[in-house]
Amino acid sequence: MTYSIATIPGDGIGVDVTAEAVKVLDAVLPGISWIEFDWSCEQYLRTGAMMPSDGPSQLAGFDAILLGAVGFPGVPDHISLWGLLIPLRRAFSQYVNLRPVRLLPGTRSALADRTAEDLDILIVRENSEGEYSEIGGIHNPGRAEEFVLQESVFTRVGCERIIRYGFERARERGGKLCSATKSNGLIHSMPYWDSVFERIAAEYPDVETRQMHVDALAAEIVLHPDRLDVIVASNLFGDILSDLAAAVTGGLGLAPSGNINPSREAPSMFEAVHGSAPDIAGQGIANPIAQILTGAMLLDHLGEHDAAAAVDRAVCEVLAEGSVRTPDLGGTNTTSEVGTAIAKRGAEIAPTG
Repeated sequence: MTYSIATIPGDGIGVDVTAEAVKVLDAVLPGISWIEFDWSCEQYLRTGAMMPSDGPSQLAGFDAILLGAVGFPGVPDHISLWGLLIPLRRAFSQYVNLRPVRLLPGTRSALADRTAEDLDILIVRENSEGEYSEIGGIHNPGRAEEFVLQESVFTRVGCERIIRYGFERARERGGKLCSATKSNGLIHSMPYWDSVFERIAAEYPDVETRQMHVDALAAEIVLHPDRLDVIVASNLFGDILSDLAAAVTGGLGLAPSGNINPSREAPSMFEAVHGSAPDIAGQGIANPIAQILTGAMLLDHLGEHDAAAAVDRAVCEVLAEGSVRTPDLGGTNTTSEVGTAIAKRGAEIAPTG
């Protein structure tokens, strides 16, 4: 099959690492049609918008979207986030943010004496509602009575579908699911989340469940990551926990993610967890592995499982050999050199290679 994939390289190192991911995917699956969209903070500074008003409709016909990082000095983060990423997630009902976190071969965890067997966690984050809501505002601005109201939104549909998705993924993996909550502090939203989790758990008697307050769960990731398999969490909690887990396994430069529309009625969007790091952009030292592994997730979502496995294996082999690495992993190679090494290995492994 041939696929039409949109790329939005974005800002900073997003441009650098997306080029390498495209290189690797082309090596393992020739024939992909790539269309690039220059939507970024730089466009915002030129036009006052991160993307055109019809941006979602321009992307709707693609099989998938590969997104680089967005963010640039002079553009507030809430502008870049709410001007591009969140509108696309919601327009395409990408209500699952999937973040696999594992210790890769040849890399070291920030935790002493932990191995790859100890660090292999899948975080299923709700991606369309929860704490990331537009409802609220600043009232009485500039006065002594000034206050800010920020509302969270937890719908029955939203909670049920993400929790059920978490159970399905747990059933495919090790059969364990942990729910992140904070029902001892958030009097309405988290007890409701817990009740939905408990109700759906009854449908999956084969899955072992836990419910942990998010602060205790953060400690568990650090102290006992081997006890965790799949975590399901609300939007904010999932965001924080996935960054913590990625840092524990060696840094955000190794962490992929996907914004998934499980129904496949609209394109899913794939992006590395890390930011745009404008201070090192264009210097050829950014680690492209997170974006390359994100590309593997994209291929897997499209059903190209052999090609996805080839990318994953190529990354693992190059890392394990240790001769080609970017400076953040203790090496001296450039972004392009790492991407080329992985592309070459992937082409040798892939069925088409």
